Amino acid sequence: MVTSALIEPEPSVCPRHCVDCHLRQSDGFAPVSASELAFVEALRNGRVRIKAGGEIIAEQKPGGKLFTLYAGWAFRYKSLSDGRRQILNFLLPGDFIGLQGQFADGATHGVEAVTEVALCVFARDSLRDLFREYPNLGYDLTWLAAREESLVDENLLTAGRRNATERVAMLLIHLYRRAQRVGLVQDDSVAFPLNQQHIADALGLSLVHTNKTLRRLRKLGLHQIEDGRLRLVNPKALVRIADYYDRPLRRAPLI
Repeated sequence: MVTSALIEPEPSVCPRHCVDCHLRQSDGFAPVSASELAFVEALRNGRVRIKAGGEIIAEQKPGGKLFTLYAGWAFRYKSLSDGRRQILNFLLPGDFIGLQGQFADGATHGVEAVTEVALCVFARDSLRDLFREYPNLGYDLTWLAAREESLVDENLLTAGRRNATERVAMLLIHLYRRAQRVGLVQDDSVAFPLNQQHIADALGLSLVHTNKTLRRLRKLGLHQIEDGRLRLVNPKALVRIADYYDRPLRRAPLI
């Protein structure tokens, strides 16, 4: 699916009114009716900005809220008592955050900002009203939850069966395609704020192995990461290495 280019908004705060949402101007997100948009705005009870490295959802703590990521990058993770962590997936603009915590006693995972982020905030008890009054929006939430599950499934396959080269190739092509779908790719490159520790924690690799694998793929002329931007020099080769199947997806819902 080809989407129009979207210049990601500066992470100040989400717009006061949903009709002015910069993300909704992208072809990557499905349109909603005027009444649905007004309902989403009525459910929203805050707008926040969090600095890079800041905590969006505290792991294993109750009282989490729901968020839509308006600008910036973040990630979901689980950690062990000695500080080792597994990054479950990366979050891009438009992703809905915190849904899993609504069906458990406290957050079963944490969410941390990679860059400075802007978020729209929704109260925990707003989901019942959404499902009851606007079933189409409830279906959209179900779709988002199913997509989240499919991302984790793919990550489990990567960590369990792909070798290091295949893992890194998979991550690069997958994140690029996700960014492309929501219009963040410009001039054949995308802002790439992840460091090698993020990549290692997402792929279950050591930092040394991650570094060596990235350098190997770069020397093969498959990708470039320069000045904080990722460019896929040979995406077809990366797709073959990763055994990546990129089926067309409908435009994503935006809550």
